[in-house]
Amino acid sequence: MKDILPDVDSWLAQDEAVVLATVVQTWGSAPRQAGAKMAFTAGGAITGSVSGGCVEGAVIEAGQEILQTGQAQLLHFGVADETAWDVGLACGGTIEVFVQRLDTAVYTFLHSLITQNRGGAAATIIHGPGLGQTAAVDRDGRTAGTLGVGLDKLTLPAAQTARQSGRLPLTGEIELFVDVVQPAPTLVMVGGVHIAIALTNLAKTLGYHTIVVDPRRAFGSEARFPHVDKLIQAWPEKAFTQIELTAETAVALLTHDPKIDDPALKRILPSPVFYIGALGSRKTHAKRQRRLGEMGFDEAAIARIHGPIGLDIGARSPEEIAVAIMAEIVRVKNEA
Repeated sequence: MKDILPDVDSWLAQDEAVVLATVVQTWGSAPRQAGAKMAFTAGGAITGSVSGGCVEGAVIEAGQEILQTGQAQLLHFGVADETAWDVGLACGGTIEVFVQRLDTAVYTFLHSLITQNRGGAAATIIHGPGLGQTAAVDRDGRTAGTLGVGLDKLTLPAAQTARQSGRLPLTGEIELFVDVVQPAPTLVMVGGVHIAIALTNLAKTLGYHTIVVDPRRAFGSEARFPHVDKLIQAWPEKAFTQIELTAETAVALLTHDPKIDDPALKRILPSPVFYIGALGSRKTHAKRQRRLGEMGFDEAAIARIHGPIGLDIGARSPEEIAVAIMAEIVRVKNEA
């Protein structure tokens, strides 16, 4: 949704009625994934996309009808091979798109989550009684909108903890689409080494909030990291009191210095971060594992560490090592 916010904000400021189209399911080589959005107005202004361009016209036509009737619609499209080729796809696919008038209360709520980098979800009835009713909830339980009497209590707790957008059968009559808003992931790099400079650039390209921790002023300096979102020039014991470690956080330990890495690991291992990687050879990592065992960490906790860090792609230069690390982080995140 983030990509359509500026245009939708502008239209709402001008009191325009807005239609929202959301991809709710795909099969085959459909061009956009579930949750992809397009919004448009009666005057023909468009933002976002639900396909590579092959079904937008039909979606907009349905949207114009919805502006008149107020009745949401679930649209099914089969993208033929020849049409798919025209829009740059290798082969065809099938998509379902839910089209409705924008619920401004829910939109405002989700807008706030996105701009504040908080998590939550919206649940919309896409089949059955109450078609088009939408409610939203954040990770703290705050809500906006409603699905109707009894359905909010039945649905919103599941939406609150959802981590992936998708369809959710609720009863024999009612089916929902749960549209998850994830906070931007965070990459914490312990050690302001040259790898971290390249890794910061890669992470930011992928939408990560970046943090570098290094007590050594020569390494963790603003001159070396003008592009990082947050630079903490402190030892890990103090630095990690300033960092929220969540299920959207990845940590890369890059110093292979026990004086820095071990105190960081003591903070990180009990946390819910989705990725922990540590630089160093297999021999270095074996020594690290022994030290952590002596500190009282069990095998399951120690096994969370990816060491040596990064995918084995034969990386040699700092930039190549950064690619290997970022690739492993992406793989682990997508497998979660």
